[in-house]
Amino acid sequence: MGSSSDVPALRRGLAVLRLLAGKAGPVTAAAVARELGLPRSTTYHLLGELADAGFVTHLPEERRYGLGLAAFELGSAYLRHDPLERLARPLLRRLIERTGHTAHLGVLHGGETLYLLREQPAHPHTVVTDVGVRLPAHLPASGRAMLAHLPAAHLRALFPTRSSFVRRTDRGPEHLPALRRLLAVERRRGWAVEDGYVTEGFASVAAAVFDHTGWPAGAISTTFRHVCPHECGETWFDLATETSRAAGELTARLGGR
Repeated sequence: MGSSSDVPALRRGLAVLRLLAGKAGPVTAAAVARELGLPRSTTYHLLGELADAGFVTHLPEERRYGLGLAAFELGSAYLRHDPLERLARPLLRRLIERTGHTAHLGVLHGGETLYLLREQPAHPHTVVTDVGVRLPAHLPASGRAMLAHLPAAHLRALFPTRSSFVRRTDRGPEHLPALRRLLAVERRRGWAVEDGYVTEGFASVAAAVFDHTGWPAGAISTTFRHVCPHECGETWFDLATETSRAAGELTARLGGR
């Protein structure tokens, strides 16, 4: 068993891995020392230990360090454990207890929203957003809750032409400028709203879930029956508050910000 004196070294080692993970490519030991505020001798020692364990790769010709195979294996193991779904499921169950409506967890998959989880109340209404269903991300509230936090260039790459804007009903943004305007409103408000964009007679609210880098890792949504002849502009503050609360709890569980 290690002693408490090992903890600072462990924290420094983890800080090195986080730094390398956030870089586009390998970096020098001097850059690691400078960004983490560590003595150069300590930095070389940490990098050497991490390299011996396979978590860091040393590129001697370039005098740089990058993530090693063990880091990849660890990340792959994390994904195999379905952490997002496991962490989200009890939160969705508590959400439907508070609202009485169906709750979903979705993630972005290119220009689509992929639904990973659905939790339903005892007597749910039928909705099309089942587990495994993909929908154009600009239509459901869950998709736009995530799109609202993407860089402009990323958004443009996902929706390069007007033909990218598939519609399921007569509602929803038809081109990129309209989508940008809608996302700007929803980003300021803190949640996204969908009123009949996916299925007539149904509406939803959604809030984004963020990872440790601040990237939208997913979205939690609440879907319910709502019939109106025209898009009425309702934002469902109370439902959105509960949904945002669940999204915030999942963000915290992921160590996100």
